[in-house]
Amino acid sequence: MNSQSPITSAQHAPITPPNPQDMERVVTTALEEDLRLGPDVTTIATVPADAQAVAHVRTREHGVICGIPVVRVVLDKVIGKGKYTIETFVNDGDIIEPGDTVLTIKAPTRELLTAERTLLNIVTHLSGISTITRQWVDAMEGTQCRVRDTRKTLPGLRDLEKYAVRVGGGVNHRMALGDAALIKDNHVVAAGGVAEALRAVKQQFPNIPTEVEVDSLEQLDAVLEEGVSLVLLDNMDLPTTRKAVHLRDTKAPQTKLESSGGLTLSDASHYAHAGVDYVAVGGLTHSVKVLDLGLDM
Repeated sequence: MNSQSPITSAQHAPITPPNPQDMERVVTTALEEDLRLGPDVTTIATVPADAQAVAHVRTREHGVICGIPVVRVVLDKVIGKGKYTIETFVNDGDIIEPGDTVLTIKAPTRELLTAERTLLNIVTHLSGISTITRQWVDAMEGTQCRVRDTRKTLPGLRDLEKYAVRVGGGVNHRMALGDAALIKDNHVVAAGGVAEALRAVKQQFPNIPTEVEVDSLEQLDAVLEEGVSLVLLDNMDLPTTRKAVHLRDTKAPQTKLESSGGLTLSDASHYAHAGVDYVAVGGLTHSVKVLDLGLDM
């Protein structure tokens, strides 16, 4: 995807697969968008009802494939189980090169063309996420730092987008507002201070994982005094980040640090080597470029 950011085939932990119900929901919604005004009139007019076709999904650029399980859900919905055959040549997480055949489908032509855009929209989007995630992983190779996503996901696609991050070798942050607490600047203002906000969360939700956002070394010092498992360093430059790591190592070495805010691939290695445990990258999902794939008969 980026000639200056080669993608490796580094091995990662087993990937939790996407939720079947979530795939079904996303595919159903996408197909309803395409078919809510009636059937595919162009295809009905130009393709005989009994026509059969063999289609090949091929990649046009270097990247990491993601979304193969969703393809079957689309085909099941449009064509019907047992009414098509599919042969896959890659698995989610595999690196693909321009011209590689990802999969081949044999099916009724009309239904295949009806399914084409929904199928490609989802797979190219998820593959784009996995590809950029893998570039971040590769950029921090040789360190213990991991790249994490955020809640900056497209409405309705969070579970699948976070699956794509895992496929790329990244780590998921919160899936929703209730699985962990993240104390940000507005919470700090409402509570009257960062330490006060942390105490309030601990009091009401003592067993939930809690992360606190800080934007200064003074705030970090106060949070470390209170005791917290994870601190987000918001928009800290590299020299300040190094000081934050030293402060953490001195006062609370068990606390994890996460850098966030305007980070780029060229920054990744520097922040990772500074000693933070995570980098948070909203751009993995909110502004990702699709991986170029095409379906040809």
